[in-house]
Amino acid sequence: MQDACETTTSGHRDRRSETLGGLHVLPDETICFILEYLSPRDIARLACASSVMYILCNEEPLWLSLCLKRAKGPLQCKGSWKNTTLYLEGVTQEHDGAYRKPLHFNGFNSLYLYKRFYRCHTSLDGFSFDDGNVERKRDLSLDEFSKEYDAKKPVLIAGLAESWPARSTWTVDQLTQKYGETAFRISQRSPNKISMKFKDYVSYMNIQRDEDPLYVFDDKFGEVATDLLKDYSVPHLFREDWFDILDHESRPSYRWLIVGPERSGASWHVDPALTSAWNTLLCGRKRWALYPPGRVPLGVTVHVNEDDGDVNIDTPSSLQWWLDYYPLLADEDKPIECTQLPGETIYVPSGWWHCVLNIETTVAVTQNFVNENNFEFVCLDMAPGYRHKGVCRAGLLALDESSLEEIEIEASDEVKDTLSYADLTRKEKRIRINRGEEMENHEGGANGVSKRYHVWKNGFSYDIDFLASFLDKDRDHYNFPWCMGNSIGQREMREWLFKLWVLKPEMRKLIWKGACVALNSEKWLHCLEEICNFHALPSITDEEKLPVGTGSNPVYLLSDHVVKLYVEGGLEQSMYGLGTELEFYDVLGQADSPLKTHVPDVLASGILFLENGSYRIVPWDGKRIPDVIAGCNLGLDAVSVVNGEFPFGIWSKTLIERRNLENSNQDTFSSSGTHIWPYIITKRCKGKIFAQLRDELSWEDAMNLASFLGEQVRNLHLLPYPPIKFPLDGNDLITMDVQERSNIPAEWRIFVGSLCQKKKDVFTRLEKWGSPIPRQLIDKVNEYIPDEFFTDLLCVYKDKDCVDKAKPCTWIHSDIMDDNIHMEPSLDDDDDSINCQNKTWRPSHILDFSNLSIGDPIYELIPIYLDVFRGDGDLLKKLLESYKLPLVRSRVSRESPRDKELKLSYRAMCYCILHEENVLGAIFGIWDELRSAESWEDVEFTVWGLLNSYSLLP
Repeated sequence: MQDACETTTSGHRDRRSETLGGLHVLPDETICFILEYLSPRDIARLACASSVMYILCNEEPLWLSLCLKRAKGPLQCKGSWKNTTLYLEGVTQEHDGAYRKPLHFNGFNSLYLYKRFYRCHTSLDGFSFDDGNVERKRDLSLDEFSKEYDAKKPVLIAGLAESWPARSTWTVDQLTQKYGETAFRISQRSPNKISMKFKDYVSYMNIQRDEDPLYVFDDKFGEVATDLLKDYSVPHLFREDWFDILDHESRPSYRWLIVGPERSGASWHVDPALTSAWNTLLCGRKRWALYPPGRVPLGVTVHVNEDDGDVNIDTPSSLQWWLDYYPLLADEDKPIECTQLPGETIYVPSGWWHCVLNIETTVAVTQNFVNENNFEFVCLDMAPGYRHKGVCRAGLLALDESSLEEIEIEASDEVKDTLSYADLTRKEKRIRINRGEEMENHEGGANGVSKRYHVWKNGFSYDIDFLASFLDKDRDHYNFPWCMGNSIGQREMREWLFKLWVLKPEMRKLIWKGACVALNSEKWLHCLEEICNFHALPSITDEEKLPVGTGSNPVYLLSDHVVKLYVEGGLEQSMYGLGTELEFYDVLGQADSPLKTHVPDVLASGILFLENGSYRIVPWDGKRIPDVIAGCNLGLDAVSVVNGEFPFGIWSKTLIERRNLENSNQDTFSSSGTHIWPYIITKRCKGKIFAQLRDELSWEDAMNLASFLGEQVRNLHLLPYPPIKFPLDGNDLITMDVQERSNIPAEWRIFVGSLCQKKKDVFTRLEKWGSPIPRQLIDKVNEYIPDEFFTDLLCVYKDKDCVDKAKPCTWIHSDIMDDNIHMEPSLDDDDDSINCQNKTWRPSHILDFSNLSIGDPIYELIPIYLDVFRGDGDLLKKLLESYKLPLVRSRVSRESPRDKELKLSYRAMCYCILHEENVLGAIFGIWDELRSAESWEDVEFTVWGLLNSYSLLP
């Protein structure tokens, strides 16, 4: 690119058009945005192309973005973000000339870069902030707070922190002295979780000139610096928190330590899950701006994903909003504001938009909470679908999606000069509001725009019944995709509601309303009542109305019975789930296996369906295709060659799952709206599930559980499985991607074919899951997974005739998790001791065989080790001692080049990576230190290395 520049009328050369070549048509903001996707080395090369590229490629915000994408472990700023990034890349001053004095050029002007430069170097000392118009109170009583403010409007309260030690000890100097070596999490716009030692962060604060400074925003400060929790207490006004009912691992993040310099802050947002929050300031000053629910601030865009309801908010930084957008607002459009002083606590109600700007260096603590007044809103935000999420945040402006697609609000010259090019040209599902008088003066679409302005200005009813009317009518919670942005997972949500139901009986009317919103509990209760009436089961009591457990299907405990409805994945998956389970029970009934006594007895099974507005039930034992199912499009043609007694049994299910892998882009929820539900009734076990007892068990009880699981998994794996009774030749569902070899058993060809299909999109799947899976490992995943699964992964051995053989497949439960293990009080305990402390428990039953598959037994270890044992190696060793079956059969020399593939740890790690569930998220959650791992081998030996000492061979 040539650096030939014209001379402007002012005598300076105009460098931009010539030095940027074809890129000169793009605004500077767009070019800077594109540069963030390049590597540091590419940026360095591009900086040599021309003078303007040199300028753009040496911008500190660019190097900050590059640095945050590469940072691993505690970050230490090396004077500038460019220097820090080069340090992380291994470029030192001795080996590179990057530390030369920067070059300077005239003839280049950029309003975008100038405004960013101004934000980097401006001081807030000269800014005038009044007290604002948020109500200020002192000595507020709980009764007054509940009546006047809770879930209604913000309030600034003095005096709540007067007795806290933090009031005098939480200064930057004192925190540095005590916690200087402690690493705290840093808030930034990066997929990586960045931390800095506090002393390094303070050094950064003193030298930084960032437009959006990093600040400590740590939700784990209570774990890394436990003494900080002793320095403050939750104010009496906010002590009711219904998330307290969850254990520490299940509850969402709720408390944060916040430390930030002048100009830092939190950009516009609504708190997660529509929770309420309190924030107490210990030192410094903060400026707050707030809007009521539904009034999206100027310059903010709300995106709601139509697939899973995930909400993304595109917003300028706090400082940028105050400088560039706030001055454009008419007085009647300005937010509610206040300046928070040390010792004051601000309360932010559910659903309120808020933005915070630190006027000077501040230290604060904040917590989110759920109580009686915002509980239903939290349940609503967890509910599946997307439209209601948009309405909760953007009000009535979110309703007309088709018209929002085409709306482009005209702006005055003043607004056009302030807003970025991207803001003025992007056409998305967005919500943008400008000043009313500007809108009304435009011709053409002015009337429509004016109406939208008045809708925005007048707000809307933040009423739970009104908001719930925008829920998807066909939702059932168990089939809809779970929003990744939800503060807790599906399992935790179900656990939370059931615990509330049991432990807060006086609040059941309210809890039931929330469960109907989040789980559609009323619908499932109607289904349960029909099943109970058909089978003459006892009447449903108030305690039995809510589904139990954390599984993916509604399960009810009724006196001596357990009723489970199959709904997960829609009708197809439900039919094959129950059909396979019934086939397994049939095999188990014919086998002389000790496992029989540890599987609940099946009392009845059938299919419930809605016909002409009335419920009907037909019994079904799994051995035929019911008439109500025959007319449904369940892919029966694909398995029409099945000759087995169970048309929805294990091999039919395997073929359908393989077909679904081949057609991953199809609508997997196409049958979720049908009104047909298979169900099963089993005998209720005495005692509790392991999930309820985890924290109560002694180490001896835990070791006994590990022995029990080893024995019963062995019994399961020794059971015969139904023979394959359909031809394999020419069946694309089986032979695709698997080498044509007659010596490969049919069941292994199916299993390996599925692995091959999963490998095709493994990179995309891991990239979608993202954090906490390290980016550097995602990039290397295809290098780690083998190319040929059968010989490279499954440890083929030579028989006496030197023919390749493989050990047989086995039944795999594949879902032995903490909610599928039942435990009873030990025999020496009285019945009354079930509710007493210091009791002992023994494992009794394994539950829920609807996820059965046939394949490599190592697969069975994944949920047990990660979910039940939570990565405890001693428990896994105990299980293997009781298992006593070979996990590998090989006569290949250990000096073979295939030594890597022969390791059990390698097989287990590959299965984790290829697993349809995000088990890697569990791994990097349990072994937090692995988030900085450089290779999959590091993860493999840390997690599964002990398997290599399991030497039991045939």
